[in-house]
Amino acid sequence: MRCGLAAAIVAVSLVGSAVGVRAQISDDVVRIGVLDDMSGPYADIQGPGDVVAVKMAVEDFGGSVNGKPIEVVSGDLQNKADVGSAIARRWYDVEKVDAILGLGNSAVAIAVQGISQEKNKVAITTAAGSTALTGKACSPNGIHWVYDTYALAKGTATAMMKQGGADSWFFLTTDYAFGHALEQDTSAVVKKNGGKVLGSVKAPLNTSDFSSFLLQAQSSKAQVIGLANAGADTVNAIKAASEFGLTAGGQKLAGLLVLITDVHSLGLKDAQGLLFTEAYYWDQNDETRAFAKRFAERHGGKPPTMFQAGIYSAAMHYLKAVKAAGTDEALAVIAQMKKIPVNDFMTKNGTIREDGRMMRDMYLLQAKKPSESRSAWDLMNVVATIPAEDAFRPLSESECPLVRK
Repeated sequence: MRCGLAAAIVAVSLVGSAVGVRAQISDDVVRIGVLDDMSGPYADIQGPGDVVAVKMAVEDFGGSVNGKPIEVVSGDLQNKADVGSAIARRWYDVEKVDAILGLGNSAVAIAVQGISQEKNKVAITTAAGSTALTGKACSPNGIHWVYDTYALAKGTATAMMKQGGADSWFFLTTDYAFGHALEQDTSAVVKKNGGKVLGSVKAPLNTSDFSSFLLQAQSSKAQVIGLANAGADTVNAIKAASEFGLTAGGQKLAGLLVLITDVHSLGLKDAQGLLFTEAYYWDQNDETRAFAKRFAERHGGKPPTMFQAGIYSAAMHYLKAVKAAGTDEALAVIAQMKKIPVNDFMTKNGTIREDGRMMRDMYLLQAKKPSESRSAWDLMNVVATIPAEDAFRPLSESECPLVRK
């Protein structure tokens, strides 16, 4: 699906029974837009799977809210801020979309969050990671749901440095807002823990050949090569690093955003021992396994990534807030989202701060050895739980103008 085409309307307008009081729903329909990378390097970890998850949330909610049908539209942001912005404006102005979820590219997410404030709509970022979304670019209309680069950096870098042999770092960074933020946040953690950053190299998004970048990383003699990238870029960089003999030569790889689909693509032979931080793993408990089973039945047998689980969570909470507010007016809905605790299969007692950060526990995961795996998707162990107050940047350090200090 390309942006030049009209966004596809997913058949999810399952009309339920009317409630006693007529709700104030604009256009008599609640429309949710899923704006993600549908065909590029992040498509496997968000994209079509995010649409599946939102459809599941709508169906589980009952298909209607306060007697009004719910519809879902989807679009491909192509990892370009101008493309994503154009889709968002069309959705808001022409197709009367009430909320946009996903936003799986930080540059696009920042732009769309600004447009959402201008149009008084709701933007819930579930796949992009830049802390600017709750920092300088924060908005009364925006919520950052699943994770951010601060949480990834603090969880993974702190754990690696505690293990020892990780005092010097060199970064291979994807060259846009997400990668820059991830490198910056991880560098701060490294320095705070007494380590040194020896340098970095920027690689274009969707790079096919990492050889020149990895040669620079290898020649730095850094103990750790921090991969400030995601999706196919992370998988390709780790495979190339193995071919170049970086780990055989004693250097460690830090996957700063690794998801279950990445580990599956790599295989445990190459991924074993890799430490990384996530918000969800399908095999944590009965609730996470039950959701994963339902999702996999509709998505080619694949369990959900943390983005796909997270967008279900966000869509469900958004619909609960619309019901409670009795309207789909953005600020009224946001107020209810902040009032109602987040409790679902992946988040317990989550809260949304004044800067838009959804506070939830994060998890330190480690890829299993091949001998430990019992099935194709039995790939990770949960090493530690990181409480929300330790995982995310404290409000006392916030640059968000909405935060009262």
